[in-house]
Formats: sequence, C-alpha cells, structure tokens
Amino acid sequence: MSAAVLEQETVEHLSSLAEEIDRPDDAEMLEAVREIAQGPLAAIVDDIDRGLYPKEIMQQLGEVGAFRAQLAGLPGGASYAGAIQAIAEVSKVCASTGFLMWCQISCALYLERSPHVEALQDTLLELVTGEAMGGTGLSNAMKSITGIEENRLKARPDGDGFIVDGMLPWVSNLGPDHHFCAMAEVQTDDGPRELMFLANCQDDGISLSPCPTFSGMEGTATLGLGFSGHRVPARNIVAWPARPYLASIRAAFVLLQCGIGWGVIQGAIDSMREVEASLGHVNRFLDDQPDALQAELDAIVARVQKLAATPFETSNAFFVDVLKVRGEAAELSLRAAQAALLHQGARGYLMKSAPQRRVRESHFVAIVTPAIKHIRKEIARLQALG
Repeated sequence: MSAAVLEQETVEHLSSLAEEIDRPDDAEMLEAVREIAQGPLAAIVDDIDRGLYPKEIMQQLGEVGAFRAQLAGLPGGASYAGAIQAIAEVSKVCASTGFLMWCQISCALYLERSPHVEALQDTLLELVTGEAMGGTGLSNAMKSITGIEENRLKARPDGDGFIVDGMLPWVSNLGPDHHFCAMAEVQTDDGPRELMFLANCQDDGISLSPCPTFSGMEGTATLGLGFSGHRVPARNIVAWPARPYLASIRAAFVLLQCGIGWGVIQGAIDSMREVEASLGHVNRFLDDQPDALQAELDAIVARVQKLAATPFETSNAFFVDVLKVRGEAAELSLRAAQAALLHQGARGYLMKSAPQRRVRESHFVAIVTPAIKHIRKEIARLQALG
C-alpha cells in the first residue's frame, strides 16, 4: 500500500475521532504541559529517578492533550512540532517522564498509521487521551532489520492470526494493564517477514519480569516481556507484512525522540546559567559556555521543526537528515550535561542534583534505539545506496 493511500485511509478513519476528542491548540497545550512539568513533576523528580513510575503525571499530560497533538484527521491537522516540543518541556525537568511520553505517543503513532486503524481505533482513543498507557517494543526489531542483532520474537500463522513466542529483555512504559506494540519474525516461503502487532500485558501467553537496576531512568517502568504461545488475533494486527509500513513511520518515530534530547540539553544550559552570577568568573575558563551551547541547540531545534512539517516523507535522503539531527542531539546532550556538572562544581556532583541526573539521562539519549552507533551505521548504509 502506498504512503499516499495509507495517509488518506488514516485520515478518513480518524475523522470520526474528532467528535470524541479535540485536537489541542499548541500554545495552550504547551503552557499546560509546562505547568505540570514545573509543578507536580518537579516535586517528585528525585523519586522518579529512584524508580517511581509517574502514572498520575502521565494521565495529567494526557488530559491536557500532550498525547494527541500529532493526530491526523482532527480539526487543525497534525502538529508533530507541537508533540516534540511537549516532550522537550517535560524532559527539561525529567527525561524519564519525557521518554515515557515518547513511548506513549509512539504507540499511538503505530496504531494511527496502521492500514487496520479502524479495528484499532478504540485502543488508539484510550492512548491519546491518557486513559490507558502504551509501550513500544520495537528496539530489538529495529536492530534486527539493520543487521545489528537477531529478532528475538518468532511468530507462526494460526488461522487468521499468529502465535508468538520469545523474549524482549527490556520494554518501557509497561504495567499490568498497559498496551504495547511489538514486531515478530515470521518464516514464509519467500523468506522471513515481519509482523507488527498490538497486545496488552494482561493477555494470555504474556509475562512481565523485572530488569537489572539501571544507572538512570529507573522510573520508566522498563520490564522484560515474555511470550509463550501468545495468540495475536486478526483485530490486533498492526501491519503484515510490516516492512513497507515501517518505511512510512520511521522518520516520525525517530523525530519524536529528538524532544528528549532537546529537553535534556535545555535543562543543562539552564543549570549553567543558574550559577553564572556566582561562578561565572571562573567558569569562563571552561570549554563549553551556555550561550554557545544555546546557539547549537537552537540550530538543531530549527532543523527538527522543519523536518517535523513532513514527518511521513519516505525517501532515504529525508531519513538520513532525520538520523543526522537525532544523532547530533544525542552528542550535544552528552556535552551539555557534562558541561552543566562542571559549571556547577561540587553542588552538581550531589546525587540529587539536576546536573548529576542529566549526566545519566544524556547517556540514555546516546544509547537508546537508535543509539549513536546505530545511527551512524544506518546513515552509512543509506548513503551507500545513493
């Protein structure tokens, strides 16, 4: 199915949602997101860093429209720039919660762009309003498609559905009643093909297991996800075969992540400015200064916003541009977070300090799929294709 046909069918199916939910005005939505981020979220950010899952905050973000700015078929059209900035506003305070937003919005994205969106529409409505939570289990699949590792999920046909077995070692934004999307490999007469499907953590044949303690991002409800004879009914098939569908969402999927890096960088710059009055006389000898970092961030944001105007462009050249800006955001996150710690000195080395937390958050931005090394590998592959 062509991207143009998919776009039209998506808009037609989602037009009925306009009667049930409103597409938020970007300015009003972003102001409400800032109030949540700087108020109730800031009050519990240390608890989130130590493992608290901020479900109530996520529900509040859903109520103010942070999970539906990107929806097509609603009055005013989709605003990917607004969705990315909402993630950034939250990530500036807490990248764990910003990442959870990305998981939630991405899960909705998969359903929205599915050629079977009509069958998935009830779950989509729950996700974009924050009534239900959703995770994204595509890290392993994305690495498998680019030859980095083997797909850990295997599926076989079963009537009009599929049976899935396997294990994903870590998937985020999961809980006993959470939805998620994942992708399994199916052996066919024409070779391996990918199946993308929707499931719920309460479904038969699905189990959750704890992960080892990470150095950061502990409040992201990241769990191991096991499949043992799990049956995917026809109504839960997001895409089959999935590769042509993936080409239509890959840029949007990666662009949305830029909001996490944007927020971490801006938060780090803000922390540097906090101590300019008292430590500027000595901090001026450090390599990275807030004004210069702000200029670099502003340039990245401008590129992200331009790309976000056409998030479903499918050309390799466009995707290379998306990967480049995502990679640069990750690299600048590392620099900015370390610079903030150096500017704040001993106070930035305290375990509960924002600079200390952002150093660990920036490491996550650099390694989460697509990681910096994954991005560079994929850029090289795509550029070799010409």
